[in-house]
Amino acid sequence: MNLSSIIVQVSPKYLDDVIKSITESDLWEYHLHDDKGRIIVTIEGENAEEEVSKLQELQALKHVVSAEMAFAYSADELEKAREKLDDNQKLPKWLNNPNANLSDIKYGGDLKGKY
Repeated sequence: MNLSSIIVQVSPKYLDDVIKSITESDLWEYHLHDDKGRIIVTIEGENAEEEVSKLQELQALKHVVSAEMAFAYSADELEKAREKLDDNQKLPKWLNNPNANLSDIKYGGDLKGKY
């Protein structure tokens, strides 16, 4: 599952018309707008190709000047990144133990000046 937020720009005089077109479609979800003609919508898709297809349809709406992705989230990419972290880091098993006792943690230094 992919999810992206889109910033749509229209001329303020066509704002109501474009919002109506956006809200009448089930391809995306309207969230908010401002008086300068900026509209925020989200697009969901099973993959990037589906999202891009929906974005292109949004860009093709009458009176849309631009529609660009501002944020994208991919559950599959997140899971792959988590797996990579798990594979590359040799963490003690007890760190993932929900019953670990905080008093078992030994710390012999300080973080001052390390950042």
